[in-house]
Amino acid sequence: QVQLVESGGGLVQPGGSLRLSCAASRGIYNYDMAWYRQAPGKQRGLVATITSGGSANYADSVKGRFTISRDNAKNTMWLQMDSLKPDDTAVYYCAAKYFVVRSYDYWGQGTQVTVSS
Repeated sequence: QVQLVESGGGLVQPGGSLRLSCAASRGIYNYDMAWYRQAPGKQRGLVATITSGGSANYADSVKGRFTISRDNAKNTMWLQMDSLKPDDTAVYYCAAKYFVVRSYDYWGQGTQVTVSS
């Protein structure tokens, strides 16, 4: 079992930056991690992933603006979000799965990010 807690959301103006954190309740060395987001009236969608080995991938909509990272020693993952747009407004969730498992099966409670002037 892995419990995940997100933090760092808030209100930011367009063009601004936020850094989200995801703290895990146990070691994440063998876990792939990810950030998802869900905007009002839309399905939850993948934002970025980072494997247990540190390889990162991004949704096209955030490439070049968002950076996913992790520190296994601190049981923590981050999402640095720069050049934020109103379309980035959503609840952001962190997720985890054991590296050999197909689907993400551990989820945080979410943190709200609102991009508005």
